[in-house]
Amino acid sequence: IIYDLCQRMINKAGVPLKLYKTLDRREALKDANFVTTQLRVGQLKARELDERIPLSHGYLGQETNGAGGLFKGLRTIPVIFDIIKDVEELCPNAWVINFTNPAGMVTEAVYRHTNFKKFIGVCNIPVGMKMFIHDVLALNENDDLSIDLFGLNHMVFIKNVLVNGTSRFAELLDGVASGQLKASTVKNIFDLPFSEGLIRSLNMLPCSYLLYYFKQKEMLAIEMGEYYKGGARAQVVQKVEKQLFDLYKNPELNVKPKELEQRGGAYYSDAACEVINAIYNDKQTEHYVNIPHHGHVENIPADWAVEMTCILGRNGATPHPRITRFDEKVLGLIHTIKGFEVAASNAALSGNFNDVLLALNLSPLVHSDRDAEVLARELILAHEKWLPNFAACIEALKGKHH
Repeated sequence: IIYDLCQRMINKAGVPLKLYKTLDRREALKDANFVTTQLRVGQLKARELDERIPLSHGYLGQETNGAGGLFKGLRTIPVIFDIIKDVEELCPNAWVINFTNPAGMVTEAVYRHTNFKKFIGVCNIPVGMKMFIHDVLALNENDDLSIDLFGLNHMVFIKNVLVNGTSRFAELLDGVASGQLKASTVKNIFDLPFSEGLIRSLNMLPCSYLLYYFKQKEMLAIEMGEYYKGGARAQVVQKVEKQLFDLYKNPELNVKPKELEQRGGAYYSDAACEVINAIYNDKQTEHYVNIPHHGHVENIPADWAVEMTCILGRNGATPHPRITRFDEKVLGLIHTIKGFEVAASNAALSGNFNDVLLALNLSPLVHSDRDAEVLARELILAHEKWLPNFAACIEALKGKHH
């Protein structure tokens, strides 16, 4: 269905582009220059469990944060590692551009546990923030917009914005804090603005996913309300996807349908093409990606993978020379979440129950060690089919049940 739609779009655009389709990964990878990975192990049914099981115990259930995000990572990381093994064999010079959530955890795992070096994690959040800034500052195509963005995936902050070399950050911050400029939120995060006090005290712009940390109470109340109504983001998305595929089948459709915007994930395609273009054509342009910083940022451990403003060219991504330190105000929070990501990437490999427990207990979204055990047990058993690394652990858990 997708292949046919893409073919119609190519024909309409009249570009000399040849499209191939296959369900054989190894065939697809042979001699590739670039490999993009965007996958959902267990599909949306698994996402629904990630959301609903934590909510059933009164915890935020979300695709990339907390218990749900941990289990998305546990299912995903081994599959990404399998793809990397195939890449090393079939197209060893290819760059792997990953969009699969949780992008920060996946990037951390790849650089921590494999020797593969041409891996870049990409997220649509910074691109959305950039579009928002472009929009609210009423910039035109010729304006040069440069952003100092730093942090971890789904935990980024903007601390400066340069337009044609001049900072306009004070005006932007003032507009967002006072509510005159509406901040862009992602499709799947409820439109709750951050308080003026928070934004002014940070003196930075947080990305919308930080609502899960700075507005835990409100976010949980909203999600619990959805849960009791029987809804969850995954169910909304499943309905949207069914409608989309019905649209895609229409032989008259040769453009991207408007309905796709309800799905979230805006700008992913732009981000992907821009990153590939920058590397292939050695553009030396600014992008916001997940990579190890190799000690460029002075006040965090040298081996961390981070999400920040980078310059992209033939040799991949290098951290922007302007950003040599992360802002002290949010270092504690960043350290906490990085600890969670590292523990999660270790658990994905070990398949060990205690490693999962450690990751859950390190997450600021899980508030009780007892609950962490219950969540670990329920989620591991619920996702049994997608957690082959946990086979021995699952047998042991089932033994305890009987």
